[in-house]
Amino acid sequence: MNNIIEIKDVEKIYASGNKALNKINLNIKEGEILALLGPNGAGKTTLISAVCGITVPTSGSINVDGYDVIKEYKSSRKLIGLVPQEIALEPFEKVINTVNYSRNLFGYPPDDNYIEELLKKLSLWGKRDSKIIELSGGMKRRVLIAKALSHNPKILFLDEPTAGVDVELRKDMWRVIKELKVQGVTIILTTHYIEEAEEIAERVAIINDGQILLTEEKDSLMKRMGTKKIEVIIKNKIEKIPNELSSFNLTISDNKQKIIFTYDQKRSDLDILKILNFIKESGLDIIDIETTETSLEDIFVNLLKE
Repeated sequence: MNNIIEIKDVEKIYASGNKALNKINLNIKEGEILALLGPNGAGKTTLISAVCGITVPTSGSINVDGYDVIKEYKSSRKLIGLVPQEIALEPFEKVINTVNYSRNLFGYPPDDNYIEELLKKLSLWGKRDSKIIELSGGMKRRVLIAKALSHNPKILFLDEPTAGVDVELRKDMWRVIKELKVQGVTIILTTHYIEEAEEIAERVAIINDGQILLTEEKDSLMKRMGTKKIEVIIKNKIEKIPNELSSFNLTISDNKQKIIFTYDQKRSDLDILKILNFIKESGLDIIDIETTETSLEDIFVNLLKE
């Protein structure tokens, strides 16, 4: 896939001397879903603002589909839809007027069919004549997405799109995001819900203190840095690991009734079968087996600690 966004050596230093972005290099592929993860103050929103032309970088360059975001601002900005963290909507305006107004701001002529299709996709068509003040928080978030998509952009930035949204609505919005990807929209997502990134992102970029720590395919990252843990629950207490199992990385739980095996996800499943067979042959009665594996959130936290 071609790069639709190219960020090279971008820095942002404020008048106070605070360096919000420090030599950021990041390429975003056309049609992908990229999760930009980082703690509060890491530089996520500043980076998004720089790409969208809201913040001017101190140095470096940003190109959106070949357009320089500073020199060719109008052309680059037309390609981008932005859903901000804050819900800033005119409270007494109707939903459909709010969305149409956003489309007009980008210089596009009215398109009733497109707006109708968009509002239906976001489950807002039935609320089209409702005033913003009458909507729930989740519905207001949907209006923000509709505004961002009103001019049919190729790129969509979602800055904490499901903050304050209940679980049901969050999953519904995941579905909408996946549908947009199928239509070829490039999506950049920032979120504090790491399971959200794990669910919908294809690639992950982790930022901290204004620097990109890594950028990697999500599945590759989880395979490379993830671990699995198998807990074999036995009937009677055990004081030490049998000699036949001493070559494996096994531990015993505090209650002496679990044999625990932790291994990286690249390890062969044959080792696991061998361990289970050895446990049976040692005369230990297995009651149950529990498995857990590292989540993207675990990897994220560990990376920040390092």
